[in-house]
Amino acid sequence: MTRPLYHEASTLLTFTATVTDTRGGAVALDATAFYPEGGGQNGDVGVLRWPGGEAAVRGTRKDKPSGVIWHEVGDVAPPVGTRVTGEVDAAWRWHNMARHSAEHLLAQAFHRVNPAFRVAAVSMRNAESTIDLEGDPTEAAVRAAETLLRGTLARTDLELETPTVSDGELHRYPLRREAKVRGDVRLVIFRDAEGTPFDVSACGGTHVPRASLVAPVVVLRAERIRGGLTRVFFMAGEEASAYLAGVYREARALAQGFSVPVEALPERVATLLADRDAQRAAAAALRQRLAHTLVRLAPRQDVNGVALREVTLDDVALLPLVLTDVPPGEVVAALAPGGRCGIGSGREDVPAGDLLGAALKVTGGKGGGRAALAQGTTGQPDRFLPAVREALTVLRPAAGRST
Repeated sequence: MTRPLYHEASTLLTFTATVTDTRGGAVALDATAFYPEGGGQNGDVGVLRWPGGEAAVRGTRKDKPSGVIWHEVGDVAPPVGTRVTGEVDAAWRWHNMARHSAEHLLAQAFHRVNPAFRVAAVSMRNAESTIDLEGDPTEAAVRAAETLLRGTLARTDLELETPTVSDGELHRYPLRREAKVRGDVRLVIFRDAEGTPFDVSACGGTHVPRASLVAPVVVLRAERIRGGLTRVFFMAGEEASAYLAGVYREARALAQGFSVPVEALPERVATLLADRDAQRAAAAALRQRLAHTLVRLAPRQDVNGVALREVTLDDVALLPLVLTDVPPGEVVAALAPGGRCGIGSGREDVPAGDLLGAALKVTGGKGGGRAALAQGTTGQPDRFLPAVREALTVLRPAAGRST
């Protein structure tokens, strides 16, 4: 078993220890300050040094049955019995501690907003960390929890305590959720100066010594996921500060481009979106008018008793508009760039899908549709319109059903 120095002091970053075993590019030590991956938290990284050599620690994992912690060092490993000095990557450790402590504190904030908001799963693998919650919290509840925690961190000095107690003593502590382990249980408690705990959880991870070190805790968004859970995305500490600073810089540059202050940016964007929607509507109306005009300007020809109009387009977006603006009792055949084609029929006795299928059988391609409208792609665009005319001579309208 490896002695977990990270439990004795989460801020301990350097230590000395003895190699007890080597296996598959990893070494085991009799003691370590490297936290092993687990509980949604990344394992520590860093370096091991010994006389005449050193190796980067790329990851750390714990063999639960034996309690041995393995340090992944690759091909360069000190032999058993070597005395080594370990150095944990400070920035990596502090980021992971801030994320984990923020997860505990944010989960408690949700619990105080509504006890139904129970944590089902967590992940602190990236700067954008997550909590999966039961209870279907609304956007208002999410913001209430964020506001509660912000106020707590700003006005209350919460310090970390990590006692180890027997499972028989757990009833004396206001656990946010039931402990999943038995025997001796390590608790993570954030308690104020008067001794009142803000959050108490059973946890084996590393945490910041004071809750204020995780500020700011920023909820980025919340979205429903499978199983009826709500996933809350958040950032904390230095990573959150850097993110917010970057967002502000980008927002300020954008605001300057619009000649408005940052606080007026949402209003400016809303105005631009309204203008865009109005222009899109106007453009759509113009396209509809253009399609109508193109159909009416196309010469009407009689093919086997069917009034047919042929339209060649230079914009594929006009194809469905043309095919839905067919004069009553007539048929429109249209060809657009890329071999896109279609039939619009204003006659019950000339199904558009049948006519398109017959033309594509001759010219190659695929497509289909209903009786009034059918679209597809032809492999021989120059032959498509003649093929439609040929098909009309074969698919004779049923007597007495023309409209």
